[in-house]
Amino acid sequence: MSYESELKLAINAASKAGEFLLHQSDLTVLSNEGRDVKLKADRESETLIMNMLAPTKIPVLAEESGEHGAQDGMRWIVDPLDGTANYFRGMIDLCCVSIALWDGDTPLLGVVNRFATDELFHGKIGDGAWMNDKPIRTSTLTDVSQAVVATGFPAGHRYTDEALLKYVKMLQRFKKVRLLGTAAIMTAYVGAGLIDVYSEEGIMLWDIAAGAAITVAAGGNYRAEPMGNYKYKFRCFANAEIAKVCEDL
Repeated sequence: MSYESELKLAINAASKAGEFLLHQSDLTVLSNEGRDVKLKADRESETLIMNMLAPTKIPVLAEESGEHGAQDGMRWIVDPLDGTANYFRGMIDLCCVSIALWDGDTPLLGVVNRFATDELFHGKIGDGAWMNDKPIRTSTLTDVSQAVVATGFPAGHRYTDEALLKYVKMLQRFKKVRLLGTAAIMTAYVGAGLIDVYSEEGIMLWDIAAGAAITVAAGGNYRAEPMGNYKYKFRCFANAEIAKVCEDL
């Protein structure tokens, strides 16, 4: 299968959801527990996307509403608003809509719509990746001391001295560190050659599914170690050489 119609549908759904979120003024908080916040806008964006994907009859894994259908084959993976905390605080340029199509544990295509900056990343494995209509490729940089790494702390991350020290030691080897508060954008930026490595432990599948597909389509690769309940230790690399240098991450 070429999945061309599925990619077009995902682009359309991500565009419509992004347009909704861009002009949304209702910031009603549904929950604000621990280090996580959920907005009414998350659910409304997800409903819009789910309605648009429904005609495909493909099962869906969605952040807000969970599993819809069997999850061991083809499935859409949807994050209706990644970077909710940024969106809530008015940093609307640091959030996005993320839609991916996977077959089991294998990414097929992904769309990340950074709607406030008109950056729509999309990629299809074996076909390439683009930002809007411009082809993108991962970087060829292999010297870690000159590399840019992106990372973050998921809502469930432990903020103990030991856990934070482990992160600091990992980050010290890189030239620059970026924490944008949105995993989907950071993984898409690896695909676009703007970031060389993305590393996060305890990240949810819907946060990185689309970006992983885009990065692979653009020439990169990733490692995802399951931690249970759709949570992963995830590493995304611009190329095989830098992945090998960072194999201990």
